[in-house]
Amino acid sequence: MWSRPPLAVINHVLTGEDWARARLAAFSGQTARVQFSSGQLRFTILESGLLAAADAASPVAVSIRLPDDAPVRALSNRSSLFSAATIAGSVDLAEALAFVFRNLRWDAEHDLSQVLGDIVARRALRLASGLARWHGRSARNLAFGIAEYLTEEEKAIAPRRDVDAFCAGVDALRDDLARVEKRLGRMELLR
Repeated sequence: MWSRPPLAVINHVLTGEDWARARLAAFSGQTARVQFSSGQLRFTILESGLLAAADAASPVAVSIRLPDDAPVRALSNRSSLFSAATIAGSVDLAEALAFVFRNLRWDAEHDLSQVLGDIVARRALRLASGLARWHGRSARNLAFGIAEYLTEEEKAIAPRRDVDAFCAGVDALRDDLARVEKRLGRMELLR
């Protein structure tokens, strides 16, 4: 079953977080289903607070439906991921799961230090975070460059200043029309 690898990763992270396992252990024996665009993940909470794959016959205490762009939101804005989820069933279990997954952090440096050593793990993570920042800046600069090309060179998209000026002109025209209508209404009353 394809749910075992994700559960193994989640359990690995949960193993290092006593507070998270204690919070989940209160719901031991209950089954949850998390649905997303391409599938679902069914798991049962064990007495230890860890998760185990649930069989299809076990009753589901809570069903959580994530938006179709869940992977992107998980990487970019985790809080919007949980606020966009649709919940059916036990609200207490859903809130506990959301709290745990919102605050759960993987200590990658600790895991790497077990394999590579402390110094190499720290430097590897610094390198990876530097590469991620560089990649983000490069993507942002590329997007700004494409936007500038499309607005200034190709004129395929209206620049923001032109859209703002158009909206201001429409607002002024609306206000002028309202004044003219009011004057016409007064003139009709005078007749």
